[in-house]
Amino acid sequence: MDGYSTALVCAAAVTAAALYLGARRYIDNSAVELVAAPEGVRAAIEAHCPSLADPARARLVPAPHLPTGMLQTVYATMVALRRDGRSDVEYERETRAMADGGTVSLDWFPARPGGAESAQPIVIVIPGVGGSSYEYHVRCLAKRLARAGMRAVVANHRGSARTPLTSSQLYNAYDTRDLTAHVAHLAASFPRARLACVGFSLGASILTRYLGDAGAEARLAAGVTVSCPFDMLMSGRSMSAPGFLNDRFFMPALMATIRRTVQRNIDVVRSSPVQYDIDAIMRAKRMSDIDTLVTAKTYGFRDCWEYYEAASSMHSVPRIRRPFLAINARDDHVAHAPGIPLASFRANPHTALALVAHGGHIGFFTGLPPRIWYLDPIAEFLGAALADHLTASEPGAQTR
Repeated sequence: MDGYSTALVCAAAVTAAALYLGARRYIDNSAVELVAAPEGVRAAIEAHCPSLADPARARLVPAPHLPTGMLQTVYATMVALRRDGRSDVEYERETRAMADGGTVSLDWFPARPGGAESAQPIVIVIPGVGGSSYEYHVRCLAKRLARAGMRAVVANHRGSARTPLTSSQLYNAYDTRDLTAHVAHLAASFPRARLACVGFSLGASILTRYLGDAGAEARLAAGVTVSCPFDMLMSGRSMSAPGFLNDRFFMPALMATIRRTVQRNIDVVRSSPVQYDIDAIMRAKRMSDIDTLVTAKTYGFRDCWEYYEAASSMHSVPRIRRPFLAINARDDHVAHAPGIPLASFRANPHTALALVAHGGHIGFFTGLPPRIWYLDPIAEFLGAALADHLTASEPGAQTR
């Protein structure tokens, strides 16, 4: 073997060793870290949720070409409209008029029950900011829940999913009134069906705050959050920071969605008593700009930073009194791991946190072709909760 061939063999060996060591690092770091009090929900998860507790299954090895949180997040955005065998659902839409004159749409899969006698469990799904029932991960979840015997109803935010904006009240992480109204409506319409809820990102913040505010009086049997930004001040600073992906990818896409919503509903926005600066809204480059111009102004906060502090759901975790699972990734650049209230999860027996090393923000893709990892944990957890296996409720509490 000449010197050139020897060099090629050595280079190949070094490359193979580096790939092997890199793969081993991701596999070794892929185990789910379950953060919870030793009693209550944790014990039930260990008994009934193998994808979170079985050492052979409770791990998320990221897809080979998506080894970082940023790549996971970008990929989730790129496949948002994909349709495949895991996501091929057809919704039935229910449109509701709200008390303030606003309009919301509820997208059902399978179709809305035909009568009040239905006892099939109903899972409310709340998308993130700019999201809707049409997103890939939402459709995948709806189909997975149906396989587990549950009916999903996606609560689209006002002005999203082609729902007309008919009042000046918008949506945000601080205001839980729409979720409260959805729960009351479904409980009255289907009194025999037990209710649960899954929230993504901003929707996760709304759900966490709702459960904390309601405590033992919550009309939901259980809740699950994915990529919840528990500390919104930290998340707001990250999303406002200059950087290639923020400047060229995430913020332009999000701002374009907001501008389209405003433009489609310009007459309603102009008629608001709040007196929004529409020109400034249309020029906004960051979500923090929108939250200062719209959310803070609507609710009487000084600016977006005061709103983020008030809307941070980390303060709600200690008050939750229903089985609650949060799923987060350490490499999430939006819902930063240092903002997760670990001590609250360890102290509250009604709650548990499933923390993985890699997953990004609403990514969590594993395997080839990439599939969403958290679908099984959610289905298992809600199935156990709705069957009363997660028994950390307060004595005498009614979860329907």
